Amino acid sequence: MLDTLLAPLRHLGHLSVNAVWRLGFASRFLLAILRFSGQSLARFQLTIREVYFAGVLSLIIIVVSGLFVGMVLGLQGYNTLSRFGSADALGALVALSLLRELGPVLAALLFASRAGSAMTAEIGLMKATEQLEAMNVMAVNPIARVVAPRFWAGVISMPVLAAIFNVMGIFGGYLVGVVMIGLDDGTFWSQMQNAVDLHSDVVNGLIKSLVFGVAVTLIAVFEGYDATPTAAGVSGATTRTVVTSALVILALDFVLTAFMF
Repeated sequence: MLDTLLAPLRHLGHLSVNAVWRLGFASRFLLAILRFSGQSLARFQLTIREVYFAGVLSLIIIVVSGLFVGMVLGLQGYNTLSRFGSADALGALVALSLLRELGPVLAALLFASRAGSAMTAEIGLMKATEQLEAMNVMAVNPIARVVAPRFWAGVISMPVLAAIFNVMGIFGGYLVGVVMIGLDDGTFWSQMQNAVDLHSDVVNGLIKSLVFGVAVTLIAVFEGYDATPTAAGVSGATTRTVVTSALVILALDFVLTAFMF
C-alpha cells in the first residue's frame, strides 16, 4: 500500500532529477560549443552554408506570415481604434505591436518550427547512422565541425528574420489601413515615426530576437546531439525541440519584457 502511494512521488523525483541533469548537460554543451567555435569560425564557409539552410530557406514562411499578421493587425486595430476616434494611430499600433512583441516572438516560433526541427533531425540522423562516431575516429571534433556552424548560423539568422518579419508586417498593416480602408498615407507614416523609438522599440526588439535565436538554436542542436540513435529517438527529439523552444521563447519574452519595458 505504501509503495503504491509513493510511486507517483518517486516518478516526480525521477523527472525532476532528469530535468536538472539535462539542464546541466545543456550548459556544459553550450560551453563546449563556445570553446570550439574558433575552429568552426576559422572555416567560415561552413557557417555560411548553414545560414543558407537555416535562414534563407526560412524566408518564405517568414515573409508570408509577417504579411498576413500585419494585415490582421491592421483590420483588428482599425476596428478597435475607430470606436474611440483614433483610427489615425493605426500605424503606431501596428509598428509598436510588431517591433516590441509579435515580430520577435512569432518569427522565433516559426524559426523553431522550420529550422530548429531540421537541425535536430539532421544531427540526430547523423548520430543514428554513426557519422558523429566516425568523425571522432578520424580525429575530427563533431562539435566544431557539425554543431558549432549550425549554432552560429541560427544566432546570425534569427535577428535578420525577425527584422524581415517586422518589415512585412508593417507593410501588411499599410496595405489594409491605407490601400484598403483609405486612411491618409502621410498620417499613417507620421504617427508611426512619432511613436516608435529607436532604442526602446527597435533595438530592444532586436535584442529579444537575438536571445531567442541563441535559445532556439541551442535547444535544437542539443536535442539532436543527445537524441537516442533510433528512428523513434530522432522523432522524439524533433518534437521536443519544437515544444521546448515554444515554451522557452514565451518564458524569455516575459522576462525580457519585464526588464525592458
